[in-house]
Amino acid sequence: MRQKNSEINGIGLLVLRALSRARVPILTVALTYFASVAIGIGMVHTGNAFALAYRDNIVSKAQSSPILVALDQDDRLRAAVLDFAANLFAAMANTVGGLGVIMAYPIVAYRGWIGGIVSIDSNHISRLADSKEAAYYLITLVLQLVPYSVSGGAGVHMGLAYLRPKSYYQGDKWIGIPKEAIRDVLRIYLIVVPLFLVASMWEFFAR
Repeated sequence: MRQKNSEINGIGLLVLRALSRARVPILTVALTYFASVAIGIGMVHTGNAFALAYRDNIVSKAQSSPILVALDQDDRLRAAVLDFAANLFAAMANTVGGLGVIMAYPIVAYRGWIGGIVSIDSNHISRLADSKEAAYYLITLVLQLVPYSVSGGAGVHMGLAYLRPKSYYQGDKWIGIPKEAIRDVLRIYLIVVPLFLVASMWEFFAR
């Protein structure tokens, strides 16, 4: 038991170290997400025609998605699992896209903006006007954006390690990327995966 606890603690320390190494990219990705969310919220709440039309188009297309089909059938568990899988796949794509460093941020900004423009309902009434609906929307948003920020920042950090590896990334490489940087991304995903699972479970079972 002590050996198992020691191994768990060792893994935890490695995860914390990986997060510490990637903290600046994670922070900049998080700030980009939340800034773009705020812009999206501001646009739809001030009646911006483009943002309103884009919101309606996005939501209309989503109605036929397997996730919402499962929800319409009151199969919340399947909807949550599908949502979790979709978010995790998107996060992994963003992590790989982080190798482009600067090029990753427009994608981050777009995703955040989408999160902001859905702050109104189909009647273009603010979801923030009702305290319960506002709490549900904001908590769901934060629960999703935290793992997206961490995974996206990990990707940008890996891209920076490829371009200019720091002393702790000197050593063996795989297609030019320091293997230790790749291991750090895998360590970070040890918390990204459960965070996405919590976010999806909350979204489909909290109401």
